[in-house]
Amino acid sequence: MNQIEERKATYVRFPYGRIAATRRVIDELDGRTISRLLTRHLHCDWGDVCDEDWKINDHAVKNGERLLSAYLVADEKVFIITEWDRSVTTILFADEY
Repeated sequence: MNQIEERKATYVRFPYGRIAATRRVIDELDGRTISRLLTRHLHCDWGDVCDEDWKINDHAVKNGERLLSAYLVADEKVFIITEWDRSVTTILFADEY
């Protein structure tokens, strides 16, 4: 088992609120891809972030801070952000941030 696999949770470890996505995400990504990325985020697989950002997210889960995951999809970076108050989780392309 590699280091990334060891860091993944098998259950949702935080409330995520409403799920929102930008119009561009809805138009350009298929439902399976969106679902797969969201599942990874909700299971604390933060995707393509550096080790420091991974640790920041792990800390944020425990302390009610904002969470940010990043995933590469067809040469485009997709962010998933859960707000600190856990009211909403938003899926957007990095250049929409």
